[in-house]
Amino acid sequence: MAATPRFRKNAVDGKAVEGSTPEGSGPEEKHPVDETLPPLRMFTSGLQHVAAMYAGVVAPPMIVGPAVGLSAKETAFLMGASLFTAGIATLLQTLGFWRIGARLPFVNGVSFAGVTPMIAIGKDRGHDGIAVIFGAIIVAGLLGFVLAPYFCKLVRFFPPVVTGTVITLIGVSLLPVAFNWSQGGNATADDYGSTTNIVMAAVTLVIVLALRKLLRGFLQQIAILLGLVVGTLIAIPAGITDFGALGDADLVGFPTPFHFGAPQFEVAAIISMCIVMLVCMTESTADMLALGKIVGRPADERTIEGGLRADTLGSAVSPLFNGFMCSAFAQNIGLVAMTKVRSRFVVAAGGVILVLLGLVPVAASVIALVPLPVLGGAGIVLFGSVAASGIQTLATAALEKGENALIVAAAVGVGLIPIAAPDFYHAFPEDMLVVLDSGISTGCVVAIVLNLAFNHWGRRMDEDPEAEAPAGERPKDPMAVPVAH
Repeated sequence: MAATPRFRKNAVDGKAVEGSTPEGSGPEEKHPVDETLPPLRMFTSGLQHVAAMYAGVVAPPMIVGPAVGLSAKETAFLMGASLFTAGIATLLQTLGFWRIGARLPFVNGVSFAGVTPMIAIGKDRGHDGIAVIFGAIIVAGLLGFVLAPYFCKLVRFFPPVVTGTVITLIGVSLLPVAFNWSQGGNATADDYGSTTNIVMAAVTLVIVLALRKLLRGFLQQIAILLGLVVGTLIAIPAGITDFGALGDADLVGFPTPFHFGAPQFEVAAIISMCIVMLVCMTESTADMLALGKIVGRPADERTIEGGLRADTLGSAVSPLFNGFMCSAFAQNIGLVAMTKVRSRFVVAAGGVILVLLGLVPVAASVIALVPLPVLGGAGIVLFGSVAASGIQTLATAALEKGENALIVAAAVGVGLIPIAAPDFYHAFPEDMLVVLDSGISTGCVVAIVLNLAFNHWGRRMDEDPEAEAPAGERPKDPMAVPVAH
């Protein structure tokens, strides 16, 4: 009788691996993505995801709030609302309903891509500026939701030579964030880049690496969280832990719908945020492809469609609770790759924690006690793990054949421009900077266009791209489009 593939438990480490068991021998084991963990492990692993993303969620409202003229208290309200809406968007992604949600361990939060255009839209306009920003995000979110079934079909333009390039760029693009955190996070502060900050980041990095080496099992999986706790404790006598936010925070708070007034709709603002939405959808597609490979469940068109719908629906709903546009958080992909905890319910637990943090500001302040240099030290490992995953994907892309190496070289080179030379595009129109200042987006576009130009356009209809490749080397991934020789 024919054998059917199934997932079974690995007796060594408890992970599900693909095996072969005769039909009728019993129910199939769940894929690791769909497994639930014991409550304590679920909570601590989810908390680890929250700790990794917390600074990224609260940073955009911290920047946009003062820029549009909000008070410190109103900015703090925006931060709580962003945590709340990030939790809702994460639950949409991980749990999902109908055809909404990637149902992968996919974390959503406030997109940094929208910070510059939001500041341009609302600068010094106070509540009116926020209302215009929210109106533009609602329209952009609804447009993205409508486009999701069509946008997801772009997955066929993401063979390994493209996905590997984009995943690598995601990791490399995030590393400057970790370096900035390691210096203190605020370039205008007197202690920015001080010896204390950098040494604290280095100490945290060493602690995380040592814990990963010395611990085993569950404790090894939460090494990042333990490293953040130990690093924060060490930072207290070093004088870089700020307890001020803890004393000023309210015990309970709710992001009152339309706190800053009803949304306003301006054409220029809507066009600007729609461009940002397309950028976010491109990055989310690449992130889902990366995460699918890491967890062993490749993201197909339907998965990407559901993920994009969750992204865009979360963005459209966020302004109702005073939140901004939501998109994938690539740093959490690095956490999945490093810990090997692939359960989407772990990330859903993180989504619940985010919602609670948005409702209990004093609890959010406890997470905020982690100094940015400590977070930066851990971030080097997290973001480096994403880049390493991209390099692993590129290893399967047959770089020795055709012009694949040239495609990677050009795409990575263009993608690194905003990182290596931040002012490179300073003379370009501001609307174009939304795309050009995102190395992930520009690198992705270059990789797709060059892959089409070198490997697809002009190819003879009777040419079999796989003909010269040994059978064992043919890509097994249905998304891995073979290259022409």
